[in-house]
Amino acid sequence: MLVEFRVRNFRSLRDDQVLSLVASSSDKTLLDTHTMATGLKAAPHLLKSVVVYGANASGKSNLIKALQYMQGVVLQSAALQPGQTFDRLQPFKLDTVNASQPTEFEITFILDGVRYQYSFAMSSQRIVSERLLVYKAFKPQRWYERHYDEASGKDVYEFVGTGLKGAKTTWENATRPNALFLSTAVQLNSESLRPVFDWFANQLVIFNEQSQLTPEFSVQMLKQAEQRKAICDFLRAADLSITDIEVETKQAMVHRIRFDLTTGKREEGPAEHQIDEIKFHHATENGEAVFELADESAGTRNLLILAGPVLDILRQGRVLVVDELDTSLHTLLVQELVHLFHRPEVNTGGAQLIFTTHDTTLLNAYGLFRRDQIWFVEKEQDQSSELFALLEFSPRKGEAIERGYLQGRYGAVPLLRMDDLFGLPH
Repeated sequence: MLVEFRVRNFRSLRDDQVLSLVASSSDKTLLDTHTMATGLKAAPHLLKSVVVYGANASGKSNLIKALQYMQGVVLQSAALQPGQTFDRLQPFKLDTVNASQPTEFEITFILDGVRYQYSFAMSSQRIVSERLLVYKAFKPQRWYERHYDEASGKDVYEFVGTGLKGAKTTWENATRPNALFLSTAVQLNSESLRPVFDWFANQLVIFNEQSQLTPEFSVQMLKQAEQRKAICDFLRAADLSITDIEVETKQAMVHRIRFDLTTGKREEGPAEHQIDEIKFHHATENGEAVFELADESAGTRNLLILAGPVLDILRQGRVLVVDELDTSLHTLLVQELVHLFHRPEVNTGGAQLIFTTHDTTLLNAYGLFRRDQIWFVEKEQDQSSELFALLEFSPRKGEAIERGYLQGRYGAVPLLRMDDLFGLPH
C-alpha cells in the first residue's frame, strides 16, 4: 500500500512536492469503502484512490514520470555499465541553482504490516545519497544510509542496528557510483532488501505515454475460461452488448527483416508468425453479430485493454498509476473503474488507483470521492509546478467542487487569453 511519494527538482517539480494517500483523520465520510485500515497509529487509514487535476502543461504528467523514473532507477541501476550516466534525468532547468542540484525521490509504503521509507538523491553522473528506514515498531530502524563525500571522492556508508542482515561489506564494495545499494544488494541475493525491490517491481504499475497499455495482457487472460468470463462481465458492466470474446490463434506469413549484429548482414524474407485474432460476440433483442477488434469503438478497445490489468491489480492488491485515465473513455466508465477500487467485495487485496484527468464532471459524481482524494497541480509564473490538496481550502461538506474548480477557487485552471490573441475587448 502506497503511503506517500515525495519528489524534488525533477522537470517542472522544482520544490519539494508531496502526494499523500493518508486519509484525513477528521473525515469519517465513506471510511468503510474509500479507505482501508493499516493497523498503524501513524497512518490509520489509507485512501484507495486519488485523482489529480490541472491545466495542460501544469505538471500532472511530470508527477507520474517522477514516480516512474524512481521505479526505473531501482529496477535498472545495478545493470548499468561503469561510468554510464542517467541521460534522461532532467532537473529544473529554468534557474541556474537547481539545474546543478541533485534530484531527490522518497517513497513510503506498507508491505505485510511493515512501513518502509526509502529515498535517494542523484545527479546525471551518480547516486548522491540513499537511505532506508524500516518501521517494524513506531520508532524507525535506520537500516543503512549512504552519501557521497566530495572531499574524498568516495561513498560513505553507515549501517545501524541489526535489521539489515547479510554481507553488507560485500554489497557496499560492489555498488558502483551510478547504482543504488538497494539494487546491487538484491542482485547479490540480499533477502532482507528483496521485499523493497520487489515492491517496485511487482506492486507498482504505471501507464502513461512512456509505458502505454497494450492488449497482450488482456488477450492472454481471455485464453483462460475463468478470466475470460471476468473480462466479459467487466465489459458488460459498461452497458455493452458483448456476450463473449473469442481469441483465435492463427499462423500467418509476415515479412521479416533480421540484422546479424556480428556480421552486419541483413536477412529479409517471409516468415511464419503466430497471431491472435479477437472476435467480439454481440447480442441484442433484434439479433446477434460477431465483430473484429478493429470494428469496435476506441472506447471499447481501450476498455478491453484496461480490463485485464485492472482485474489483475484488484486481485493482487497493487498500485495502479494512470496518466489521463479518461482518454477515449466516457465519464461514466471512468466512474465505474474508480468504484471498483472502492468496493470492498471487489478490491479484496488493498489495491490503490492514482490517476490524472481533465474530466471535471467526476468532481460532482455523488459518492465518488472524499474531499481528501482530490489533488491539484498548478504552474507558477516561474514555470515551476506546485502540487496541493483540496483540503488546503477547507471545503465544506456538500460543496460544489466542480463549480468551484472551474471558477478558479482552488487554482490549477488554465488562464485563457484568447481575447488578447485576437485583439478583442475583455
